[in-house]
Amino acid sequence: MSSASDRETADFTWLHLPDFATLDADAAALLEKARANVGFLPNVLAAYTIRPDHMLRWIKHFNAILRGESGLTPAEREMIGVVVSAENRCLYCLVSHGAELRRLTGDPILADQLSYDYRRAPLDERTRAMLDYAVKITRAPVECNQTDIEHLRRLGFSDRDIFDIIETTAMFNFTNRLASATGMLPNPEYYRQGRS
Repeated sequence: MSSASDRETADFTWLHLPDFATLDADAAALLEKARANVGFLPNVLAAYTIRPDHMLRWIKHFNAILRGESGLTPAEREMIGVVVSAENRCLYCLVSHGAELRRLTGDPILADQLSYDYRRAPLDERTRAMLDYAVKITRAPVECNQTDIEHLRRLGFSDRDIFDIIETTAMFNFTNRLASATGMLPNPEYYRQGRS
């Protein structure tokens, strides 16, 4: 297990992080599992060691939203994440979730288009409406109204799907703010993923 003085936990956030050796067994196990699954320790988890009890609750909720049962595909949920992160100019989430979107779609051009300006990407009406609503929630949630919901229903989204759009958008607005306000930088490995 690395310590906070190592390169991988020393220069990617403005925060002073605890020595990983001081983490309890559950938090340490989560970091090791992440390292084994991804091939490296994502900086978001390393940064979250400052509040390991929060990290354990957050990752469970995050995984349920992004990878759990839903009428939205995993790629659609990542599209929401990328578009919301672009709206918020969150470097960490744009890079890390752009990599995951490239992996899920097998289409690095589409993933990059969504990262820069989803409005110019070749999307069907249903997908564009989903992303338009995610941007509206991000920019001006007070302006959301019943007409937005009815429009999404007409395009085939169930109310549960619509809730999933909203909750995915809310989760990314949360993580974007957390990453940006802590000065979090993405792992270099993300930049290369899904490009070949």
